[in-house]
Amino acid sequence: MPRIEMDVNPVVHITTDAIGQPGQRVFYIQAQSADNTLTVVVEKVQIQTLALGVEDFLSEVSQRYPDLAAVSPEYDEARMHIQPPVDPLFRVGELGLAYDSDSDMAVLVVREIINAESQTQEDASVIRFWCTRSQLSAMGRWGLEVSGRGRPVCPLCGQPIEASGHFCPKRNGHKH
Repeated sequence: MPRIEMDVNPVVHITTDAIGQPGQRVFYIQAQSADNTLTVVVEKVQIQTLALGVEDFLSEVSQRYPDLAAVSPEYDEARMHIQPPVDPLFRVGELGLAYDSDSDMAVLVVREIINAESQTQEDASVIRFWCTRSQLSAMGRWGLEVSGRGRPVCPLCGQPIEASGHFCPKRNGHKH
C-alpha cells in the first residue's frame, strides 16, 4: 500500500468506536472533515490509553495556558458511533498528541504500524487530525465508555470472562 500523509484540518467530528461482539470487536478511530471521512483500525488498549492520555494532556494544556476557555467533554452518544463506510486506511501502531496555541487546536497523530521485515519508519503512513480540545475530550470520554462495554473481567486474575465460563489460574483452574 502506498504511504499516506495527511492533515485533516479541521475535523468536523472525531470519534472512536467498536464493531462486533465482545471478545471479537474491532476498534476504530474515525474523523470527518468537510468533504471526507477517514477511518483507521486501533487496538482496545490503544483506545484506553489514548482516553487516559487525553485527560492528562488537556489538563497540562490548561495549566500551561490558564486563560483558555474551559473544555466541554459532553457528547451525543448517537453521533459518536462510527458511520459507514468503514474502510480503514491502515492499522495504527503509534498515537500522539500535540497542541497548537496559536490556533487553539489539538492534534491527534496516528502512525501506521510497520512490518519490520519490509518497512522502515519512513514508509509508515501518518494522519494528523486537527480538532478542538472539546472534540478531543469527548472522543476520550466516549473511548472509555466503548472500551468498558466488553466482556466482564475476572476480579482475581484480571482476564476476560467468556460467556462459556472462565479458567482462572488464581482459583487453581476451577471454572466459575
